[in-house]
Amino acid sequence: MTHLTWLVVALPAAGAAILLLGGRRTDAWGHLLGCATALGAFGIGLALLADLLGRHGDARTISQHLFSWIPVGGLHVDLGLQIDQLSICFVLLITGVGSLIHIYSVGYMAQDPDRRRFFAYLNLFLAAMLLLVAADNYLVLYTGWEGVGLASYLLIGFWYQRPTAATAAKKAFVMNRVGDAGLALAIFVIFANFGTLSYAQVFGQAPGAGRGALTAIGLLLLLGACAKSAQVPLQAWLGDAMEGPTPVSALIHAATMVTAGVYLIVRSNPLYDLAPDARLGVIVVGTVTLLFGAIIGCAKDDIKRALAASTMSQIGYMVLAAGLGPAGYVFAIMHLLTHGFFKAGLFLGSGAVIHAMDGAQDMRRYGGLRAALPITFVTFGLGYLAIIGVPPFAGYFSKDAIIEAALDAGGVRGYLLGGAALLGAGITAFYMTRVMLMTFFGEKRWAAETRPHEAPAVMTWPMSLLAVGSVFSGGLLAIGGTLRHWLEPVVSFEESSPVLPTWAFTIVTVGIVVVGIGVAVLLYGLRRVPDTAPAEVSVLTTAARRDLYGDAFNEEVFMRPSGQLTHALVEFDNQGVDGSVNALAALVSRTSDRLRGLQTGFARNYALSMFVGAALVAAAILAVRLW
Repeated sequence: MTHLTWLVVALPAAGAAILLLGGRRTDAWGHLLGCATALGAFGIGLALLADLLGRHGDARTISQHLFSWIPVGGLHVDLGLQIDQLSICFVLLITGVGSLIHIYSVGYMAQDPDRRRFFAYLNLFLAAMLLLVAADNYLVLYTGWEGVGLASYLLIGFWYQRPTAATAAKKAFVMNRVGDAGLALAIFVIFANFGTLSYAQVFGQAPGAGRGALTAIGLLLLLGACAKSAQVPLQAWLGDAMEGPTPVSALIHAATMVTAGVYLIVRSNPLYDLAPDARLGVIVVGTVTLLFGAIIGCAKDDIKRALAASTMSQIGYMVLAAGLGPAGYVFAIMHLLTHGFFKAGLFLGSGAVIHAMDGAQDMRRYGGLRAALPITFVTFGLGYLAIIGVPPFAGYFSKDAIIEAALDAGGVRGYLLGGAALLGAGITAFYMTRVMLMTFFGEKRWAAETRPHEAPAVMTWPMSLLAVGSVFSGGLLAIGGTLRHWLEPVVSFEESSPVLPTWAFTIVTVGIVVVGIGVAVLLYGLRRVPDTAPAEVSVLTTAARRDLYGDAFNEEVFMRPSGQLTHALVEFDNQGVDGSVNALAALVSRTSDRLRGLQTGFARNYALSMFVGAALVAAAILAVRLW
């Protein structure tokens, strides 16, 4: 299998190329090809996993050198792939969940005239994301990173005829460029300090590097992760990205792309282990974002935007765990994997609801859908129980492990981080229960002409399989330390000292979840949901509706000052640089006009000039000699 690793990336890349270059001739079967390449990549991923399981210890790394990419002076970069215990987890998540979303899209996009183009973009995204996680050095990772950004832009703006979709795509693209600049600078600093970009060589030399350089690298990598994973302060693009088709939200903005930042941090764990200040920055970003997203999710009536805010919050948990270092790396990956199941299932479920409601996304126009959409109700409900952390569903094992690790950090820091994580769990239970109640329970609030109907089997089967993952994935990864032992050679692990016994901690977390559920039932289950959102609300609700003023902050702090600076530079260029150049040109022009008058075209004038010049020269020579 070591010689077939490249096929993991090549299959979806070839599918994208065929569908994009084949044009309308591939319309009839393009969606089938898109699904086939995704499933083929998943099959190869399973074969690679079997190969790794047959090895032991350090031999569980499959490396494939494809060719020498950049052999320039002191910079030598190979295009190489590396499949190890960490990257295979992502390969299987991307191709497995990605294949289910491809199949779901066959039904969801059945009536779209550009379905073939949609599947081409999905394949392009898979290829770029797989290149990102399978790279064996930072420059190849960066190539996949940029490819993911391009695919995200194309998919968010897939319905580019809609101004909102086109604007959302540009917003996501521009905000991600900020993070990409941070990652690029990190790569520059890595090469300047280590003379290489290979993971193995960089991590091997890391103990000898200065703490300042390691801190700079860690913070710059964090900047890249903040943009790609929608973390504060570069989170504002994620909500608007819901303008894309719902399968895009499930694939890119729930299960894969937004987890790329978590992968980057965990992959670079040998650097972060030596840079505690950078890890502190990761902790702060994750903690703030998990609360930030949870609060926003409480005030959203658009079902997809509520789930997008939830994604932001859940990835905040992953980033917090990664910032805890050896005590949290494994739990960050565990929550990432379980989140891939239940959040993708929730987004696909929301797509089925939107499909049934003729495109309506406002939950205030739903209500009582559990009878009309029984399969969607069950699968969505299982994802709901998983995300809020009800035992024994997936989120209970992964998210609770992060909360416990945060509490075990020790001292005041542990209480602050653990308290924030517990608060986030309670808020999560509240807003996700709100989504369930407004969508599937209560009185029917949809228009009389609407006829809700269950999605076709091609959509419900992927939802059902993801629901199974939402139920069992957490236990399979956590019980017996399965994931910890699997990742231990690649990701450092350190057992923490628990503040509370396991049974007491479980009672606390479940109690907080029950409180969140109870508050939601009181406000949305026992009371009538108004058809329109109330105008007279608290200051916090107003702020949450406006995404806690993330866009306003970026506009006032970054956009307007940058616009003013740009205007000033343009004026300086026009008046200063161009003005000086134009003045010099005018001087030359006027001087030439004056000198041109001496050119009469008469030979006698030129002869007289020559005679006068010769006389002056002769007089000057004579004067020097007499002196």
